[in-house]
Amino acid sequence: MTTPFPVHVLAVGAHPDDVELGIGGLVHKLTARGFTVGLLDLSRGEMSTRGSPEERAEEAARAAATLGVVRRENAGLPDGALANTPEQRLDVIGFVRLFRPRMLLAPMAGDRHPDHHAAHQLVRDAAYFAGLERIDTGQEPYRPPIVYFYHPYHEDVAAPQMVVDVSEHFEAKLEALRAYASQFHNPAYAADETYISSARFWETIRVRAAYWGNRIGVAYGELLCSDGPVGVDLPPGLEVGP
Repeated sequence: MTTPFPVHVLAVGAHPDDVELGIGGLVHKLTARGFTVGLLDLSRGEMSTRGSPEERAEEAARAAATLGVVRRENAGLPDGALANTPEQRLDVIGFVRLFRPRMLLAPMAGDRHPDHHAAHQLVRDAAYFAGLERIDTGQEPYRPPIVYFYHPYHEDVAAPQMVVDVSEHFEAKLEALRAYASQFHNPAYAADETYISSARFWETIRVRAAYWGNRIGVAYGELLCSDGPVGVDLPPGLEVGP
């Protein structure tokens, strides 16, 4: 893992399918426009009620191919026990230094799943510490210059900071999510129904994207958050000169 594999964007999820749920449309939009995108799953999803880690790995590979991702890695951290500890941070630091992204996308705090909340703190701090020379992973230090956050499940945000138009990429997002046949609504899969495998949850994926799209006057949108103000050269809409 010491040979660098630089990408424009690295998207991190606590479990396989988190990135697709939260920002699958954005990932596809980026790759369609020629940006290289890497994915990092922090755990194998071994605590899931349905499916096995081996199934999840195969599903994750198919989803990544659908979205045009150049490389997907799994940190192998414990599902259900993600924590912002020095040991887990060191693992994540290695992947940040491997991918050396210009932009890092990670889970936002406050999500209903404890692993998602822990992943926010873990990835945020690992991204900072990855820039310190005295932390030795056998790699050159590197700190991503831009970090944004997303919610895998839902957002409780009155005034969103950024909503990305993913209208032309929403069906690709759904196709990537369908790759997780063991996890989401799939009557052909023989297993007990869970919250995320229900038809109701599947419908909320479209409703959620339509809600954020409506907030910016498009069909479908995905929300991004920042730890602070987002600087722009000009107000959006005036990027092209007179």
